[in-house]
Amino acid sequence: MAYVRSSPSPPKYISMNNLNDPPNWNIRPNSRADEGDGSRWNYALLVPMLGLAAFRWIWSRESQKEIEKEREAYHQKTAAFQQDLEARYHAVISEHRRAVAQLSLELEKEQNRTTSYREALISQGRKLVEERKLLEQERAQIKQEKSQLQPLRSVYLSCLEDEQDWQRKAQLMLKEIGEALVERQSIYCSPILPRSIRLQLEKNLLARASMDPVATNLEMEAGLTDIFKHDKHCGDVWNTNKRQNGKLMWLYLKYWELVVELKKFKRVEQVILEK
Repeated sequence: MAYVRSSPSPPKYISMNNLNDPPNWNIRPNSRADEGDGSRWNYALLVPMLGLAAFRWIWSRESQKEIEKEREAYHQKTAAFQQDLEARYHAVISEHRRAVAQLSLELEKEQNRTTSYREALISQGRKLVEERKLLEQERAQIKQEKSQLQPLRSVYLSCLEDEQDWQRKAQLMLKEIGEALVERQSIYCSPILPRSIRLQLEKNLLARASMDPVATNLEMEAGLTDIFKHDKHCGDVWNTNKRQNGKLMWLYLKYWELVVELKKFKRVEQVILEK
């Protein structure tokens, strides 16, 4: 007996999201009304899907933990890095502030030093101006005095020239008196020459001192008398140099030379004052 297989009736449901729908691969609403193949496939696909979902849930949870852990580590590193940056920033700022303070102090010192130098220069300049004014005043005063003293200078030179003659006469007289005193002292120290010769020489010297105008002006008579009374110095026994005899007479001769020089200028001064 031959059986004729009837063609399947068209499905009474609409396939979901599957345009290439192989037979019995999708879960269908009325899978139980069909043959048992659809149920078998549905359970076969459900287990892997549940495992996959569990795996994804576990993986998502672990991943979330790892993400949170990494996020926490990242935040900690970021916070530490930020703190380090802030510490470095504050250190740099502090160093820069110290440097700025030091530079400000140095700048203030330099400004003060510059101000001091400027004030010193100004003061020195004023001082130099004042000194220049004083020098100019002194120069003008010197010129004025020079112009006033020019006639006096001529008078002074003229008087000095006149007094030179008197000085030469006085020096010549002192030279002769000195030679006579050397001779008198030599006679005094000689054990051979008679005393009368020395007394006669002393008498002649006193007479000249009383009559010579230059000797009178020098007041030599009193000095000669003092020499004759007190100068008793003689050289040693074998002395042959007459100038080694006597001490007081050499002091008087030097004194008279100075008196001659002094009187010369006093005579010149007297003449100028009289004019």
